[in-house]
Amino acid sequence: MITIAGSIPSKEAIVNAGIQSPLEQTILDIMLMSSYTYAYRSIDALLFEIRFRVSITNSSRDLYYSGVQFADFYRSRCNPMFWHLLPDGAFQLKAGVPASEAILDIYRNGPMYAFECATAMIIILYHAAVKMLPPQKFNTLFANMRLWGWKFDQDLQIVHNIPPDYLPGDIRYVKNPDVNPLTPEWQGENVVDLGDGTFFGHGLGFRTIGGMIEALAMRRRPGATRMPYLMLPATRPGFSYLYQYSFNRDVSDHSILLFDNELVSTLTLEEYEKDRSALLKNFITVRIGDSI
Repeated sequence: MITIAGSIPSKEAIVNAGIQSPLEQTILDIMLMSSYTYAYRSIDALLFEIRFRVSITNSSRDLYYSGVQFADFYRSRCNPMFWHLLPDGAFQLKAGVPASEAILDIYRNGPMYAFECATAMIIILYHAAVKMLPPQKFNTLFANMRLWGWKFDQDLQIVHNIPPDYLPGDIRYVKNPDVNPLTPEWQGENVVDLGDGTFFGHGLGFRTIGGMIEALAMRRRPGATRMPYLMLPATRPGFSYLYQYSFNRDVSDHSILLFDNELVSTLTLEEYEKDRSALLKNFITVRIGDSI
């Protein structure tokens, strides 16, 4: 079920507000049919999450076709024009380089890059965010970017838990408990749900979950008895949190943005002043215009 500002909208109202692609429709249908309540302050906030999820699936495919290579941390490589390659295999954004351009370079000059699957997932999330946020906001949020495994900027607000529903754009993990000790990089595979029954895993490409399990099973130690398996948790960025940065305002002092762990809304100054005491009590932060 979906609620918008406490009310249950019709499917037609949401579709007419901006649902376009079949994958967007699939995500919407899962939410609508769920017993869990997906609550948003506005249809725009809902559409932001749906489009962000589609962006994650597109960024996964784009990464595969970019020509980037799979490598463990010791064999990582990157474009030295944008990144410092650190001894532990991490990529540190160079001073003065816009973070958005550095992420886009991975996709533009893929053969210059090599990294393992956890780093690939973070890169995919950053690339999806580049497409969803104004460049100046992205570059401010992620100005000191470092890519290394599951290390990520706190402004991605990544959540890792067992969700009420699995949705396209979720990142899952297939664990390989009996991995061959000679190839520890195959102890598991992070995969992106593409919404069509297939998943993307850096190094394994596009496969069903059964295909991912089969590929990892071939990378077990001799005499292994345990099969790889899909774990229950899913990983996803903080869509509601990032939504507050999606606005590209021209006037910085004519609106108020309210944010809590679940919901975001924009109010006029008049609306804010009318209920100021209650809003300050119920919301974690109040940000004015482009001060965010």
